Amino acid sequence: MTRGASEFMRVVYLHGFASSPLSSKAQFFRRKFAACGVPMEIPRLDEGRFEELTISGQLGVIERAVGGQPAILMGSSLGGYLAALYAARHPEIERLVLLAPAFQFPRRWQERYSPEDWKREGSILVFHYGDGRERRLGYQFVEDAGQFEDEPEFRQSALILHGVRDNVVPVGISSAYAARHPRVKVVLLESGHELTDVLEPMWTQISDYLGVPETIEPVSKPKSTEISID
Repeated sequence: MTRGASEFMRVVYLHGFASSPLSSKAQFFRRKFAACGVPMEIPRLDEGRFEELTISGQLGVIERAVGGQPAILMGSSLGGYLAALYAARHPEIERLVLLAPAFQFPRRWQERYSPEDWKREGSILVFHYGDGRERRLGYQFVEDAGQFEDEPEFRQSALILHGVRDNVVPVGISSAYAARHPRVKVVLLESGHELTDVLEPMWTQISDYLGVPETIEPVSKPKSTEISID
């Protein structure tokens, strides 16, 4: 891909659950894409109202960020699941890059937490990594998630990067999904769920898959010539 191709590439990055646009992965990839002249948008998926969070609400944030225009969706964990959900419903999405995507999220979330206790209390405390403290999350999160499929059937091509030591989303889920979808490639990495120790290897895979242009060197300023007037 030529350097001019960067003008036609646009990436929207979807951070993970209880994270933020300032996450280390999001900012790493923002810098990498920016150095190649590729814009990357990172919307805040909870819009600052974490207690009211729903899957439907996050899909609305993505819709406003994409704006009905062609885009590449890149998502981490829950952000990867959201990217798959959105792409399955929006053909303007060109391709996907999914980092340890939380496939089977609705079912696995109910297995992780007790819906009965959550419903009775109205909300639970969860650690918000973006804020660095515990935040309350309302039961509407569980109710809303139940209407969505465990494994979205999108038609776009996708690259999945998943750590073999992931103890949050089993790597077998991604491998099985890719095995059933010829347009999905999965790359397994020696890492856990966060994948923060394999950022450079991931960038190599992602830039090759997307055909990201080489780093654009800054234009040097012409040297000035001093003219002395006697």
